[in-house]
Amino acid sequence: MKKVLLIDGMALLFRSFYATSVYGRYMETKSGVPTNGVNGFVKHVTAAVQAVQPTHAVACWDMGSTTFRTESYEHYKANRAAPPDELIPQFDLVKEASAMLGMPNIGLKGYEADDCIGTLAKQYASEAEVMILTGDTDLLQLANETVTIMLLQKGMGNYKYYTPEVIFEERGIKPWQIVHVKAFMGDTSDNYPGVKGIGEKTAYKLIQQFGTTEGVLQNLVHLTKAQQTKIENDLENLQLSLQLAAIHCEVPIVCSLDEALLDWNEQRIQTVYRAMEWRDPFVRG
Repeated sequence: MKKVLLIDGMALLFRSFYATSVYGRYMETKSGVPTNGVNGFVKHVTAAVQAVQPTHAVACWDMGSTTFRTESYEHYKANRAAPPDELIPQFDLVKEASAMLGMPNIGLKGYEADDCIGTLAKQYASEAEVMILTGDTDLLQLANETVTIMLLQKGMGNYKYYTPEVIFEERGIKPWQIVHVKAFMGDTSDNYPGVKGIGEKTAYKLIQQFGTTEGVLQNLVHLTKAQQTKIENDLENLQLSLQLAAIHCEVPIVCSLDEALLDWNEQRIQTVYRAMEWRDPFVRG
């Protein structure tokens, strides 16, 4: 059975950068280029490959901050600070490292890495098992019978594996219903509003009871007067948030399984370490 590892490159890079930069440790080449985020990315990918033994792998990336979401809602992710100077050169470096490891780099202007991951997961679903490596819970909505989300936990190589069964057990809803929950509760991280006054607990309860945003709207008479008022006063933001929360799985990208075939070996890893001027991981002492 073919097994594809889809890597949320942005999530791994940012996580790795901030995990070490908080201590002022950036790792630098002789010419002064920081590489701490790239180093963490390579270590995370190495650990994941060892953990799930994929036959294929693809790294997905954001391609700039302007997407169809920012075009429909100008405040989308507007609360996020610009990346630190030490991180900026690593955006290109990490893609070089990924290519050296033998993985295609996939991204398309106007879309987020999440959308590319969702699109490829859908494309591969009929012929492979798909594992998505990320630190972002937004991707849980993609879990299905052939797609499992490997959510990074604290420490290298620690994951929680999310299947539809695990998500239902933990949240009482199906993966695809997550976007309907977020339509009501919004998302402070991505900076979209949801329905003012509807929090996470109520949002989950509404979707557990009525299934979708449309199901809730058709049953407003069964809600409390206060809930009815909040929703009726914020219908525009409800529909907007539903659109922003959903991962777009029809991105015009193609990456065949042949292109994604993983030839993982010691030599490739050493090539990356030499290029980044890191200490050889296979030399003891």
